[in-house]
Amino acid sequence: RVDGVLLPPPLCDDAGLTAKLWELGVPIVQIATGEPLPYAHSVTIDDKAAARDMTSHLIALGHRRIGFVEGNTNQTATALRRAGYEDALATAGIAVERALILQGDFSYRSGLVAAEDLLALEPRPTAIFASNDDMAAAVVATAHRRGLDVPADISICGYDDTAMATTIWPELTTIRQPVAEMARAATEILVEHVRTKPDEETEIRHRQLDYALIRRASDCPPRSASSNVSAARGGRRD
Repeated sequence: RVDGVLLPPPLCDDAGLTAKLWELGVPIVQIATGEPLPYAHSVTIDDKAAARDMTSHLIALGHRRIGFVEGNTNQTATALRRAGYEDALATAGIAVERALILQGDFSYRSGLVAAEDLLALEPRPTAIFASNDDMAAAVVATAHRRGLDVPADISICGYDDTAMATTIWPELTTIRQPVAEMARAATEILVEHVRTKPDEETEIRHRQLDYALIRRASDCPPRSASSNVSAARGGRRD
């Protein structure tokens, strides 16, 4: 019998699994869940705030028509990332357009399907924010296949900062989720729990780590906005 279990996505959001482990008295730590359970330890980031920051970043560049590719509905972080996207639009006074929100499932293939629909829209979005790097990479590939320049014709951003973010061209602007640090913290919490004496009460711990917006080469102001910036600088492009 194991002393405890670490549950990364999507297992951290499997209600049947977590309930069974709790019933068996097995301590668990959820990693990167969007909804920490009251009886389980967890290590997370603020997914809603992170998605809001990325969307706000695109808005600050001058984008107003921003597509969004959602993740798998069986993961609780998915809803938080969409909420952050919609919050940023609302704060900027930009209406949420249902046509600009496409369902994915965190896989590369689902990103290809969503990208085809988004890039076929008229007018086309000037930026697309995908809920993970795999789907963002698929959007980049689809844009290239359509003859679009990334980011001059369309900015594309991801989420997680996985190896994929720096192995495609252009490298992705993305949200860095500190996966190694989260796994380390989760392991430390679990070890501490396991070492607790039977007669000692164990405090359930929910740790939230910092994320970071990593700016690379896949985003820039839309053409109209960059033209205005260039004119204001006397024609210079930085």
